[in-house]
Amino acid sequence: MNKNLTALKPALVWKHFAEIVKIPHPSHHEEKIREYVMRVAEQLGLECREDEGHNVYVRKPATPGMENRKGVVLQAHLDMVPQKNNDKVFDFENDPIEAYIDGDWVTANGTTLGADNGIGAAAILAVLEDDTLEHGPLEALFTATEETGMDGAFGLKAGLLQGDILLNLDSEAEGELYVGCAGGLDANIAFPYATESVPAGCKALKLTVKGCKGGHSGIQIVMQRANANKLLFRLLNHLPYEVFLAEVDGGSLRNAIPREATATVLVAASECDRFLKDVADYEKTVVAEFEGIEDSIRIFAEECELPAKMIARDAAVRLARAIVACPNGVRKMSESMPGLVQTSSNLARVVSDGECVRMQALLRSSSNSEKEELGEAIAAVFALAGGEVELTGAYNGWQPNMESPILAAMKASYKALFGKEPAVTAIHAGLECGIIGTNYPNLDMISFGPTICYPHSPDEKVDIASVGRFYEFLVDTLRNVPQK
Repeated sequence: MNKNLTALKPALVWKHFAEIVKIPHPSHHEEKIREYVMRVAEQLGLECREDEGHNVYVRKPATPGMENRKGVVLQAHLDMVPQKNNDKVFDFENDPIEAYIDGDWVTANGTTLGADNGIGAAAILAVLEDDTLEHGPLEALFTATEETGMDGAFGLKAGLLQGDILLNLDSEAEGELYVGCAGGLDANIAFPYATESVPAGCKALKLTVKGCKGGHSGIQIVMQRANANKLLFRLLNHLPYEVFLAEVDGGSLRNAIPREATATVLVAASECDRFLKDVADYEKTVVAEFEGIEDSIRIFAEECELPAKMIARDAAVRLARAIVACPNGVRKMSESMPGLVQTSSNLARVVSDGECVRMQALLRSSSNSEKEELGEAIAAVFALAGGEVELTGAYNGWQPNMESPILAAMKASYKALFGKEPAVTAIHAGLECGIIGTNYPNLDMISFGPTICYPHSPDEKVDIASVGRFYEFLVDTLRNVPQK
């Protein structure tokens, strides 16, 4: 396993990324990565500070003769999504990511890599360090806690940034320029329940759904991948005999398509063999349905210790029906940009705590009205079942400006470097551009990056060659920024 990332090119980018993966930095635990960025800036003699929203701001003066160029803000976020395979022993708050080179890719051993958005942060640090580059006035903005709520972008005050252009380095397909993104809305669902004693003569089984590909709920949602939470409750709702529910734990993060879900269920001893056969048959059905999309789905049940209590029968039935009915996946495709998802939802988390089942769904749309309607639909489903829904964290999307001066300059630069036009598109994921643009409405914004596959999952990997092209393009863009 080759772990020598510093041997890769461009050297400065990989040098900083190799340091970033050593530093634990999951969302809400970004102190050490902030310290690293500020230490680098201070060693370079650059102005830097941390604002009230825990964003790190760095300023680098223009190279001589380029003071009259428009000011550029380079922006990336500092946190990463902490996802691991169930059999991987790993502490994201203390352990370094085990990054290694796998052919043409850099990936991690059983966990997310953090190329989202560590490569973007590393590229900014490389620009700040390299005094051979030609550029106008530069600012670097490293935002906090993007993955769980875009806290840093929401906390960014007006008046800090002085630049005219913002280059967001948080996109994941090299050769594409993003000029718009979806807005988002969180549905926080509480389903309180009473408990009751386990009926006599029952066996306890742990029902498991695993092996789904998961992925980023904005980027991979278009691939129609399986949602482990939906698969689990579809089975419980479908069975024609009583299966009691004691506890459930499905999914992990609000912006990751759930790969795994487990439930402790209770079945009459006389129905146990039938239940196991039905589970095996259901697995075959699901595998057939997702042929060509998923290739490793497993659904099985194993006997386990009998719990003391279970969710009251009526409540468990209502819960299963509500989850089956809850909108999930692609809701509508864009008419103006073929292939782009316009509206979607992701039922990301379902977990019981002995008194309440708490669920999280992340809704995305480039249409505010469709996003609101989807939130109302989910709230209505769970209200009918006896749950409570709070809709929070709404943020607007970023509307494309096809007349953007920096877009024209970057298209010309890409064509000159690589002999072809870059694709210009929007992204269904939420980018911080939409939020930053609220306080800085005059910023001319573009998002781009290297090719990263399967972000937000342990299969995350970044294409090495694309990092080189991405950085070459970034450097050339800075050299060719228009005059003020």
